[in-house]
Amino acid sequence: MKNNMGATDSRTRIALGLGSAVVGSATLGGLLGLGTTVGAVLLLLALVLVGTGIVRLCLVYRLLGIDTSGSR
Repeated sequence: MKNNMGATDSRTRIALGLGSAVVGSATLGGLLGLGTTVGAVLLLLALVLVGTGIVRLCLVYRLLGIDTSGSR
């Protein structure tokens, strides 16, 4: 599959994913009182964000016809 994400989009997703992972881990570790469900959802969101950022491919973008990679 062709990449549909540009470098800025990719870096942003990775940064947001890492931030979500830190907050989710802190929540599951009991450092933040947000609850285990919120912590688990944040970790899952982090996994998706970092994964799509690394491979530079977003399936939702593909469904919506969005391409931020600059190559059309």
